[in-house]
Amino acid sequence: MNDDTIIGFKKDSTALLLVDPYNDFLSEGGILFPRIKGVADEVGLMDNLRKIMSVVRAIGIQVFIVPHRRWQPGDYEDWRHPNPTQQLIQEIHLFAKDSWGGEWHPEFAPQGHDVVVHEHWGQSGFPNTDLDMQLKQHGISHVVLVGLLANSCIESTGRYAMELGYHVTLVRDATAAFSQEMMRSAHELNGPTFAHSILKTAELVDVLSQISHNKAAGFERQDPLTAAIM
Repeated sequence: MNDDTIIGFKKDSTALLLVDPYNDFLSEGGILFPRIKGVADEVGLMDNLRKIMSVVRAIGIQVFIVPHRRWQPGDYEDWRHPNPTQQLIQEIHLFAKDSWGGEWHPEFAPQGHDVVVHEHWGQSGFPNTDLDMQLKQHGISHVVLVGLLANSCIESTGRYAMELGYHVTLVRDATAAFSQEMMRSAHELNGPTFAHSILKTAELVDVLSQISHNKAAGFERQDPLTAAIM
């Protein structure tokens, strides 16, 4: 982390991209919860997501929910080239529409002025969705990615964001994967080739707490932010 990273984050041009906050991933009883639980517990995923969401909302940074396609009957059946993940989704009915697993985890459901992006079919949140348009229309230049999975949707969305000219930050302990090997690949091998910053939650909170939007707007930092950081 360096001074350029701190200077680069501004309230009105920074967005948090929360990827795939579904029960099937994040809740006990979810289809893929057992696959991520070990890594999620080890990195403190749930507590870190709670802390980041609290701080982001206290500051007023725009939140974008970036959801995967909710499986529906007929999905992928006539496709020529469904990828392995899509074949798995077809088999296990991951994030099925109108099912509990396809609902938002209650702690990370959209609120207020959050933007819920169109669902993505593949691993990146950009192709065939309105994510890029929504970011541009909100004046966003910097994106912070949290959610799941580190080595698939987070990595693909982050890499695509870089290609489109966004400043990309990954948060290594606000995501998870099926194994620590996959986490290492995401953050030590692949991430450094496209991400401008790879932080831990504590570092991200520290950076966000230094945003000077309150001073520029002519008022003091409010207590909710201080409380959220504690």
